[in-house]
Amino acid sequence: MHAGEPQPDPAPGELVRNHLRGVMPALQSLFVQSDHLARWGVELADRLLRGQRVLAAGNGGSAAEAQHLTAELVGRFDGEREPFSAISLHAESSAVTAIANDYGFDQVFARQVRAHGRPGDILVLLSTSGKSPNLLNAAAAARDAGITTWALTGAGPNPLIDCVDEYVAIDAGSANAQEGHLMALHALCRAFDAEVLGRRRAGQ
Repeated sequence: MHAGEPQPDPAPGELVRNHLRGVMPALQSLFVQSDHLARWGVELADRLLRGQRVLAAGNGGSAAEAQHLTAELVGRFDGEREPFSAISLHAESSAVTAIANDYGFDQVFARQVRAHGRPGDILVLLSTSGKSPNLLNAAAAARDAGITTWALTGAGPNPLIDCVDEYVAIDAGSANAQEGHLMALHALCRAFDAEVLGRRRAGQ
């Protein structure tokens, strides 16, 4: 091949291997923050056992991750336990479309936070970019309502981590960061279930 000629596109197999290599930085980032996720699991158990609620929100693939979290809490993760209150705000399709139509898409989560949230609840926001206006507005609404805010994001710094109470930022490319979010949620649920079980055995 002569200098200046276009390089051939990578073969599909190499693209796949490159993508899978990108999981490693995401996993390493989670390892570094594993104690933080464990603390979240304990705190989540404390709040939900006292009757508080989880609200969760995201856009696109992050919306699917938010709904994954609420499904684990309302259903179950590993073992049998009671259900806990958790709502995925994007899944309220009639509310989402009505709010978007009347107030704009930037308000679809904030208005629901003001409707459903109570002081002491936890709002979990997921975003690989950390820049979505509707999530930033939701965080502001939660702060005004006395709701604790947690965020799972991609690499920092980003606007979302600056306006929540706590965050886990995964230092990886966008797609791999989103895959890391699922691992983080499963790790959180594992710590949550263990804490709930331990308190139930202790008669709490």
